[in-house]
Amino acid sequence: MTTLVIFLQLFFIIPLALGLNHPNCDLTSTEDQGSTLRIFHIDSPCSPFKSSSPLSWEARVLKTLAQDQARLQYLTSLVAGRSVVPVASGRQMLQSTTYIVKAKIGTPAQSLLLAMDTSSDVAWLPCSGCVGCPSTTAFSPAKSTTFKNVSCSAPQCKQVPNPTCGSRACSFNLTYGSSSIAANLSQDTIRLAADPINAFTFGCVNKVAGGGTVPPPQGLLGLGRGPLSLMSQAQSLYKSTFSYCLPSFRSLAFSGSLRLGPTAQPVRVKYTQLLRNPRRSSLYYVNLVAIRVAKKVVDIPPAAIAFNPTTGAGTIFDSGTVYTRLSKPVYEAVRNEFRKRVKPRTAVVTSLGGFDTCYSGKITVPTITFMFKGVNMTMPADNLMLHSSAGSLSCLAIASSPENVNSVVNVIASMQQQNHRVLIDVPNGRLGLARERCS
Repeated sequence: MTTLVIFLQLFFIIPLALGLNHPNCDLTSTEDQGSTLRIFHIDSPCSPFKSSSPLSWEARVLKTLAQDQARLQYLTSLVAGRSVVPVASGRQMLQSTTYIVKAKIGTPAQSLLLAMDTSSDVAWLPCSGCVGCPSTTAFSPAKSTTFKNVSCSAPQCKQVPNPTCGSRACSFNLTYGSSSIAANLSQDTIRLAADPINAFTFGCVNKVAGGGTVPPPQGLLGLGRGPLSLMSQAQSLYKSTFSYCLPSFRSLAFSGSLRLGPTAQPVRVKYTQLLRNPRRSSLYYVNLVAIRVAKKVVDIPPAAIAFNPTTGAGTIFDSGTVYTRLSKPVYEAVRNEFRKRVKPRTAVVTSLGGFDTCYSGKITVPTITFMFKGVNMTMPADNLMLHSSAGSLSCLAIASSPENVNSVVNVIASMQQQNHRVLIDVPNGRLGLARERCS
C-alpha cells in the first residue's frame, strides 16, 4: 500500500525546483518518510506565479464554473464506440486541475507534479524541448537511462487517437478548437511514494500549437478504468484498489492523501455497489436512490437519477469537477427544498453565474444527504456553501447539469467529497465512504 499526499490546486499551484531562497520554499524536503509535501498559495512569497492583478472571488468562481462546464461536456462525450482516447480531450486538458500529486519519473528520478483524475485513463507529461508547452519543469527523456519510445507494433499504439509511425515510434495528435497537441507514446519507470512501476506508458508531449489556450504546466495521472490508466497498468501491484481523502478548501493545511492498493485501507467504511456503465466504461458509477434535505426526502422523478447502461446516464464520483452537477429536475427539486429550509426565512435569494441560490448576510443552511444503497453521504455547510472573501455573499455550490449533452450524468464533485474517504474497490465491485478529517 502506498500513501501519497494530495495537494489542493483550486486557486493554488505548487512549483517544483524553483530555486527560491526562502527556507520554507524548499519543496525538495520531505516529511513522513517522503510522503508529505507542503502547499503554497499562488500569491505566497514562494510562488513564481504570483499575480500582479489577482482575480476577485466572484471572477474565480465564474472561471471555475466555466471550467466545470467544459469538463461536463468532456465526461458526457465519453461514449463507447465513438473513440478510445487515452489522452484527455483538449477541453479537459485546458482546465485548472483541482488536485495534484508528486511523482518521480525516470532513472535517475525526476520529480514532477501530476494532476490526479479519477475519470481519466491518461498519463501524460510535458517533455523537454516541447514547443509551446507552458511548463518550466518538464521531463527530460535524454537524462533517463530507462526511457524508451513505444513501437508502432505495440498494442498500446492502437489505444491512442490518430497514431502515426513516421520514425517507427508511435506518436499521436489531439486537436481541439484552433490548437493541437502532439506527443510520443513512451515508457519509463514511475515512482509513486516508495513504489517503482517499470515500463509505465504515458504520452510525452512535444508540441502545443495553435491560437487556443495552452495546457496547464503539470502532467496528468489517470485513475480511471481504461487500459492505459494507472490502475490498469499497475494492476498486479495495486489490485485496482485505491482511496483518497480531499481536504476542505477552508483548511489551513491543504493536504489530503491518496492510498494505492488494498493494504491498510480504512476499516470503518460503508459500501455501495460500484457500477460499470458500458457506454462510459472509464467512469465510476454508483446507484443514487434518493436525496434528503435536512430530514425531508425530496420528491425526484426516478428516471432522473436512474442508472441506465443503454444511454450512459447515472451518477458518478469525479475528482476533477469542482462543484456537483445534477440533472435539471433533480437539481430544481433539491434547490427548492433547500431554499425553504434556509434561515432566516426572509433571506433574499440572488444569483452568481451558474449558481442561482446565493444569499447576502449570515444564514443557517440545512444539510444535504446523497442516499445510496448501503451508505449515506451527508454534507454540512462546509461542503455546500461557497463564501466570498469579504463574507458578504454565499452560494449553494451545486448546479444544474447542462441540457445540451447526450444522456446527462449526475456528478458528485470534489467540493462535496471534501473530508470524506472515498474508496474504489474494483475487484469487489464496491465504492466505500467514510467521514474523515482529511486536512
